[in-house]
Amino acid sequence: MAHPRFGTDGVRGVANAELTAELALALGRAAARQVPAPTYLVGRDTRRSGPFLQAALSAGLAAEGVDVVDLGVLPTPGVAFWAERLGLPAAVVSASHNPFEDNGIKLFAPGGTKLTPEVERSIEADLEAGDGGPGPTGSAVGTITAAPDAPDAYHDHLVASLDGRRLDGLKVVLDCANGAAGAVAPAVFAALGAEVTATACAPDGANINDGCGSTHPGPLAAAVVGTGADLGLAFDGDADRLVAVDHTGALADGDTLLALFAVDLSARGELTGDAVVVTVMTNLGFRLAMEERGIAVRETPVGDRHVLAALEAEGLALGGEQSGHIVFRHKATTGDGILTGLVLADLVARSGRPLAELSAGLVERVPQVLCNVSVAEPGRLAEAEAVWRAVAEAEAALDGRGRVLLRASGTEPMVRVMVEAFTGERAAETARRLSSVVEGALGAGTPGG
Repeated sequence: MAHPRFGTDGVRGVANAELTAELALALGRAAARQVPAPTYLVGRDTRRSGPFLQAALSAGLAAEGVDVVDLGVLPTPGVAFWAERLGLPAAVVSASHNPFEDNGIKLFAPGGTKLTPEVERSIEADLEAGDGGPGPTGSAVGTITAAPDAPDAYHDHLVASLDGRRLDGLKVVLDCANGAAGAVAPAVFAALGAEVTATACAPDGANINDGCGSTHPGPLAAAVVGTGADLGLAFDGDADRLVAVDHTGALADGDTLLALFAVDLSARGELTGDAVVVTVMTNLGFRLAMEERGIAVRETPVGDRHVLAALEAEGLALGGEQSGHIVFRHKATTGDGILTGLVLADLVARSGRPLAELSAGLVERVPQVLCNVSVAEPGRLAEAEAVWRAVAEAEAALDGRGRVLLRASGTEPMVRVMVEAFTGERAAETARRLSSVVEGALGAGTPGG
């Protein structure tokens, strides 16, 4: 059996091909041995493959004597919320924003934070070592029980996050990506008084993220303009990220949202350390905007685990990614798209100003081009000398007026090439040239791979 490798957000692969029931069962047993606890919490998104993979993972945990609480369909941050509340480890069967045929398994440490790289490596080593020996028998085997009311306390937690403030009179369109957000988000916004139009809330197991959600905001923008709404919010399949559109249909990505939140929290004296944590993908324009306002920027590798680690290290309150993973550390242990949407809606309501006005001129975005290069061997990027020679030449040509970033994806078989320059043409041309070098050095992947 091929064994998984943890990427930036758990283990992912094509369900029943790369991520099989057998592998999920083995991963459950290994997790129980390496992160021992009397009980694990397990939830999932709406993918067709979710129930059988969740059953296999839960069987592996129970086979090691662990009791499993099945949280059912619940956003990833909802599972993390329960893990924090109960002080237990947890798992989510989800591939986040990936297409429906993919699936994944994310593991949380007791308390709802991502596993450390060291613990992930110990689980990988356990899997490589093979059978861990006989499990318990008789009354020592684990049980699996359902918790059908699991969304209720998470709903109440989200409502309470606004500290008694409400959203009365605000017209909001929610795109739930035919994913886990649909089980919670519309009810939360309605409970706070917003006038809610919910779209992509009819999951059939195969339509998650399909032309909808945070990776496809076009339909949301059309719905916002068409209904005359004040705000549109789009989640991904497991609702741990968010992008927004204003009343004109213009997109506000993670960089814009993070800038809005940083400025607002700073003005209210709630931005601990007057610093915000971002990843290397965050636009140079964001950094310049924060510098103008006296807000320090801490930079980490891609992945909300790295963002969280930096927040923890300094006791900071806010961090996030361009993709829309935003962490309000004083309110959650991980990125939470629904919470982020609530904070944004609250900001619009408190200010009495539309999102378009709030965000106008805030981040003067430096042209950024991102190319996803499908390659056969992304793991060889670090040793690809021809690629790094080309990168050095590109950086020299930019002469300090831009930057280049290459990284192997932690979730898909591709290399991400990002170039920023002070003209879009220069950024695009440099990105195309580097993408060609990457493909030549690492081998072209399968179409659409």
